[in-house]
Amino acid sequence: MASAANPGQGGSAPPPVVQRGIVKMVLSGCAIIVRGQPRGGPPPERQINLSNIRAGNLARRAAPGQPDAKDTPDEPWGFPAREFLRKKLIGKEVCFTVEYKTPQGREYGMVYLGKDTSGENIAESLVAEGLASRREGIRANNPEQSRLAELEEQARSAKKGMWSEGSGSHTVRDLKYSLENPRHFVDSLHQKPVNAIIEHVRDGSVVRALLLPDFYLVTVMLSGIKCPTFKREADAPEVPEPFAAEAKFFTESRLLQRDVQIVLESCHNQNILGTILHPNGNITELLLREGFARCVDWSIAVYTRGADKLRAAERFAKEHKLRIWRDYVAPTANLDQKDKQFVAKVMQVLNADAIVVKLNSGDHKTIHLSSIRPPRLEGDIAQDKNRKLRPLYDIPYMFEAREFLRKKLIGKKVNVSVDYIRPASSATETVPAFSERTCATVSIGGINIAEALVSKGLATVLRYRQDDDQRSAHYDELLAAEARAIKNGKGLHSKKEVPIHRVADISGDTQKAKQFLPFLQRAGRSEAVVEYVFSGSRLKLFLPKETCLITFLLAGIECPRGARNAPGLAQEGEPFSEEATLFTKELVLQREVEVEVESMDKAGNFIGWLHIEGVNLSVALVEQALSRVHFTAERSPYCKALLAAQDAAKQRKEKVWSHYEETPVEEVVPVLEEKERTANYKPVFVTEITDDLHFYVQDVETGAQLEKLMENMRAEVGAHPPVEGSFSPRRGDFCIAKFVDGEWYRARVEKVESGGKVHIFYIDYGNKETLPPTRLAPLPPAFSPRVLPPQATEYSFAFIQVPQDEEARADAVDSVVRDIQNTQCLLNVEHLGPGCPHVTLQFADSKSDVGLGLVKEGLVMVEPRKERQFQKVITEYLNAQEAAKSARLNLWRYGDFRADDADEFGYSR
Repeated sequence: MASAANPGQGGSAPPPVVQRGIVKMVLSGCAIIVRGQPRGGPPPERQINLSNIRAGNLARRAAPGQPDAKDTPDEPWGFPAREFLRKKLIGKEVCFTVEYKTPQGREYGMVYLGKDTSGENIAESLVAEGLASRREGIRANNPEQSRLAELEEQARSAKKGMWSEGSGSHTVRDLKYSLENPRHFVDSLHQKPVNAIIEHVRDGSVVRALLLPDFYLVTVMLSGIKCPTFKREADAPEVPEPFAAEAKFFTESRLLQRDVQIVLESCHNQNILGTILHPNGNITELLLREGFARCVDWSIAVYTRGADKLRAAERFAKEHKLRIWRDYVAPTANLDQKDKQFVAKVMQVLNADAIVVKLNSGDHKTIHLSSIRPPRLEGDIAQDKNRKLRPLYDIPYMFEAREFLRKKLIGKKVNVSVDYIRPASSATETVPAFSERTCATVSIGGINIAEALVSKGLATVLRYRQDDDQRSAHYDELLAAEARAIKNGKGLHSKKEVPIHRVADISGDTQKAKQFLPFLQRAGRSEAVVEYVFSGSRLKLFLPKETCLITFLLAGIECPRGARNAPGLAQEGEPFSEEATLFTKELVLQREVEVEVESMDKAGNFIGWLHIEGVNLSVALVEQALSRVHFTAERSPYCKALLAAQDAAKQRKEKVWSHYEETPVEEVVPVLEEKERTANYKPVFVTEITDDLHFYVQDVETGAQLEKLMENMRAEVGAHPPVEGSFSPRRGDFCIAKFVDGEWYRARVEKVESGGKVHIFYIDYGNKETLPPTRLAPLPPAFSPRVLPPQATEYSFAFIQVPQDEEARADAVDSVVRDIQNTQCLLNVEHLGPGCPHVTLQFADSKSDVGLGLVKEGLVMVEPRKERQFQKVITEYLNAQEAAKSARLNLWRYGDFRADDADEFGYSR
């Protein structure tokens, strides 16, 4: 670039004014751009051409739109001259004097490195290095020109630069203005840092870089961010967006014509994405932190130094409301800290992206997982018009997503971090109305549940407008998880056939229910998942093995009825119906349970018992005073537990028993004419017989569970023996006791006497013992009655009277002990009594009635009962009694003693 001639001036001119600035850019070996200090915005700048010297021109690309134009290459030694000045001046303070200004406004002058003219004269340095020559035709009588001539001669003599031998062609760059295959070019560098010089800054986040040593001239967009830009429309001036000029100056002042390293990270639509590394910092993160840029989702994933750093830098700018974020309001700005982050217990999974949690206050709150979309019907999937769509089973992967959340979260405590509140929206033609939704990141054990769902291909990530800030705080992790799921063909992204769930809903279908009933009865305890809770005692269950849905009613109890809206009539709920429903929901909703189906009602609903972690739900409701025992419980093995729980609730006078007044207990059970006697014998194992002819049995079906529990309990006690004397027994405490056989058994403390005597009851066998406290120890929680209820159930014989005379009673007890203790029998509950259920007992092999056998031997008397359903049995018992009398067996050896009212014999009617 040649400098223009400086015309001679007559007379004495005033000395030129010395001005100062900072070198922004070196245009060539003899032209620089100098800027001032920024004050409230980008500073003014001006181009200064060096007087009296000439350096080689740099290459120029042909102007677009001119077909005859050609690229102009470097002149020899032009690029070394530019580089000499660039390394010496960029970012440095210089002083300059303007000696001449052309009519077109070009300014020529002298430039000195430093704050005054005593510094290095840049023109002289160039000439001395042989990188520029004097402008020809100047007068040598000028001291400055004489000095240049002298320096040029010295450089010529020393064969420096352009004066060296040869044409200087080796200093001409082979510039490459475009790339045939940008993606291949980027991939070939393997994300290794490349040395480069930033030649131009288009805006804060887009630069033109010269890649060394091969002189590729490429445009690089900074990965992961976007700065405000300069918009230009046809035939209109360039209009900067807010802070566009400031962002551009921020990048220019730090990078323009600096030596940097660039990591080329990706190629998007022929645009090269990269990160510029400078010794003083990473410009990408600096722009974000200063509020000059925002993160962009489409390229942040390729940022190799971690998207979390960019999000953190942007978050800092948002929190401090810097520049483009000056009007920023956080999505959760109106929430208290306790409402932004809290720990809660998961009560229900509503959908693949929504859960219900219970807060510490006891309130329930619906939480949606931020930035994800659950599986949905895509396109026109054929649907049977006669069949209602069941989203959980009919939408591909919806069931898998729900099950993943259910198994991970139900009943667990989770950390909830609210990301944004989505306001309510009204319905449109295509989209239904939505109420306000709280969207949050939910984590358990450090795992982001939304990320886990997406990584398994069970949900997709929502895409947002660039200016939409209502998104997950871990949005980039969600995108990365989705990319992995797509790559690995997981779930929704799988090429395999979608899983089909053929689930039969037999709720209310009497015909189907009748077909299932025998199968479920024979199955004993079946595994189930509680899908819905209608009321305290009415539930909807999913049976995985049978792949069916059933309506299930809890047996043995009478729960308060909830409110119902019948056609034309709104029926209010009974007191405590809502509390019972809530209790059942909190205990079993969406939990894995075990059910025993006993029968079915007319509407096709199954009736039976539901157990969760050793807890019988019917008993639990009665314990909580949220239900009463129903008379049908007489026939169940859980009758005693139900009655005991009800008695305790009555004593507390809580909830359904709050107005209970105790009435005298009548010995005689009311006659129920309409009932029929039910003979439903079940196998039991008789373990203990008491002195008043009551007996304890174990249910044969649960015998294996008891054996396993005992084995595990003894193994644990053996591994961690109790410290002798460490247990302080109190009445009602559960404990373990060492029996005479040296083994430990579960027990309950009945009474504590002074002198170290503890009366205990073995809850699984029914026998009692008095022991010193040293033979007792605390019951490990893993073997408590909540895990496996006490297995010994107390009964008494129905239809017989036990003699009051001790000897006669002992004869009867001896006979029973000899016949049935430690043997398997068949038991049928006949009716409830004041203390325990009254039953008939049969020998397992002969099926003969044990009680009837005692009557035949004259060891007991018959208890006359008036109930219609028992008349046939009573008649058989009375006939046996008459036969014993006639044979004068045992009690009757002196005849019918009752006719004399002979109290001295110890008998009474």
